[in-house]
Amino acid sequence: MKTLTNLISAFIFVLALSTSVRAQTQTQSFNIDPAASQLTWTGYAEVGSWAPTGTLRLAKGQVMRTGNQINSATMTMDMTSIRHENDRLQTHLRDEAFFDAAHFPTATFVLRSLSGTTATGQLTLKGVTKTVSFPVTISSDGIGLRLKGRALIDRTQFGIRYNSTSFFSDLGDQAIKNEFALVFDVLAKPVVPVKRSATR
Repeated sequence: MKTLTNLISAFIFVLALSTSVRAQTQTQSFNIDPAASQLTWTGYAEVGSWAPTGTLRLAKGQVMRTGNQINSATMTMDMTSIRHENDRLQTHLRDEAFFDAAHFPTATFVLRSLSGTTATGQLTLKGVTKTVSFPVTISSDGIGLRLKGRALIDRTQFGIRYNSTSFFSDLGDQAIKNEFALVFDVLAKPVVPVKRSATR
């Protein structure tokens, strides 16, 4: 009787351990919800405190998680949605001098690694792909995964040289810093598997 009890206990332990291992290695897909996500950009003047701020819309994206580890993510940004309260500046940002949204309507980020709170990946902007790294925090808010962070991007690496002192001199107070900030607050919701109807 004691031997049978021990065998049952061992079986339950192995079953629980197997279930735990499967849960830790299970891969789950999340789709980014553009309507529940927010991107905010800020540019900076080289002289003075001028720092225009506006928004940018996410078009789509996906996150893959195995256990508690994010192992891949892609985000597509709608560059035609760049907004600022000043219509003239908004138009300027969309034209060829800056992001040329007519020819390059989207920008993409593909995550390559996540080490601690540092995300590293490939950003493709205006047809140019460069490696970028930035801090990110990831949490579960009951609806899905919440990804927040702030990336500093050197626009000149992507061919955007307008009023950059790295390429032009005597700009005075018209000079614009090479780096702009992109603050993101992104919600990714779990993908619900489609149930197949039983066939007879």
